Amino acid sequence: MCGIAGIIANNAKNYQDNIQKMTDAIAHRGPDSAQLEFYENAALGHRRLSIIDLSENGKQPMFSNTQKECIVLNGEIYGYQTLKNEYSEYPYHGSSDTEVILAMYQRKQEKLIHDLPGMFAFALWDEEKQQLFCARDRFGEKPFFYAIGPNNEFIFASEIKAILASGLIRPKVNNDALAHYLQYGYVSSYQSIYSNIYTLPPAHQLTWKDGKASVSRYYSIPAKDRNLSLSDAKEEFIYLLKNAVKKQLIADVEVGSFLSGGLDSSSIVALVAEFLPKQTTISFGYDHESSELKYAKEIADKYQTNHIEVHEKKQDLADSLLKISPFFDEPFADISFIPHYEICRNAKKSLTVVLSGDVGDELFGGYDFYRVENILRNHFSYKNIIAKFGLKLYQNLKQVSFVTQKNLEHNSILDFHQNFVRNSFNKEEQRALGILSDYQQPYSFNPDPHSLNDIMRVDLEGYVPANMMVKSDRMAMANSLEVRTPFLDIDFAEFCIQLPEQLKLTNDNDKIILREAMGSYWTETIRKRHKQGFGMSVKSWFEEDNLMNLSNDLLKNPDQKVFNYIDFNTTQKFLNKDHRHWNLLQLALWAHNNQNIL
Repeated sequence: MCGIAGIIANNAKNYQDNIQKMTDAIAHRGPDSAQLEFYENAALGHRRLSIIDLSENGKQPMFSNTQKECIVLNGEIYGYQTLKNEYSEYPYHGSSDTEVILAMYQRKQEKLIHDLPGMFAFALWDEEKQQLFCARDRFGEKPFFYAIGPNNEFIFASEIKAILASGLIRPKVNNDALAHYLQYGYVSSYQSIYSNIYTLPPAHQLTWKDGKASVSRYYSIPAKDRNLSLSDAKEEFIYLLKNAVKKQLIADVEVGSFLSGGLDSSSIVALVAEFLPKQTTISFGYDHESSELKYAKEIADKYQTNHIEVHEKKQDLADSLLKISPFFDEPFADISFIPHYEICRNAKKSLTVVLSGDVGDELFGGYDFYRVENILRNHFSYKNIIAKFGLKLYQNLKQVSFVTQKNLEHNSILDFHQNFVRNSFNKEEQRALGILSDYQQPYSFNPDPHSLNDIMRVDLEGYVPANMMVKSDRMAMANSLEVRTPFLDIDFAEFCIQLPEQLKLTNDNDKIILREAMGSYWTETIRKRHKQGFGMSVKSWFEEDNLMNLSNDLLKNPDQKVFNYIDFNTTQKFLNKDHRHWNLLQLALWAHNNQNIL
């Protein structure tokens, strides 16, 4: 895991100071070493977190055997040993996964991307073609940002802060991204918060040649469901997940696991135990009645892991926010990022690589709102114009149920999902705040508005890369820690995406395929568990005086930078110690952190 940066421009050595500042800005992503390499028209920079091939042979930027190509890679190519055998004609210099991409490029050029597994963001300079080829992994696990400089320089990096550190870009705030943030609490994976700094979306490739960028999608998630029986699905599920875990355990350092005590992380830990004689697990919990620490300990005891518990300590939330939020570079309102930072910080004390149980809910149907959506579409009024007309009249006389109310408000479960679930500010409230944009993210498929599987696909292309993977990457890298996500193994994820809905959830049950396939690996208590959030409620956080003082400083002073973008008077109406208040606080904190450049 690393940080990458580069500037493609004539007389690239003239940009040595610029690219040095870029790599310095992301030193946390790779504290083990720093390296710059130059061609006449390309400057490449790298910060290294040593995980595979710890020797000098694994350092980057990495030249090919001919010196005509050079690559910088952030990420891991899972199963690279098999690929190495398939490209055995290449004269390998070391044993790193990075070198395999150079071997693949020499044979297949840009087409290599279709055969490349893993989590990655890379840039490969071809000296003969005078071309930069870049790509980002299928599910957006690793970030890639770029911008065009004043003299048509192509500037790229793992984080926005590195692009800003180049001194070549004066950022401009993106109102479309602001609208998306206010609605969902995160910036879309197709945009950045700045209109002149771009993100390469997941599953896309980019070529920079002759002073022009060409961006295209190289992968689309499977859009059709398979017809599978439960028994056949269980067998394939376990086989593919074991294979995913096995591949992601490859490293020249110890690999541990996050363990929340939930179904997903318990499954990962159970399968790791089949490949490692002893593993380290780490759990984070708040010391209150609903803490998950006791569940995590059950699994740790069952598999006799070296278990580390991180207990919440009374902390200054304002100080935590001021310390942690700059790592995001953009406004980010997921309330679990503080505990996530803390578990990563503590994991780094004994580990460099950790497996995570993230994305199980999106693949197996684990969120409660998926179950609610299933109930919504089975309601007698769903898609029934006459029933809806009658219910609209009836609700004027008597209060109706939540399901009835939402069926009247939304024309489909997809509409409900996109405009109610995880929403902070609706369009009318955004307009009141002064944000008039109406940005809609594109998808690689045309969602069926009545399909639960398509809603999960929407989450895999929207929420997962822009929220979950951003949180995972930035909080881990802030602590120089690599987090791997076995559930996003391409073969396993594709299998789960295509599973029939009835193997994922019903009105009464969730994660059916996971429970059926992995139940015997858990304890009885774990088997009975359902989804539990990570952390405490926003309302309880706003009870802290220090957080309210920070909120007052940032949101009750009309001279604060954030009010260059949203209306001060309207903002005051939303400061009710709830999720919308938290959303606005994170936006104001981002503006405060970046006030010198905005």
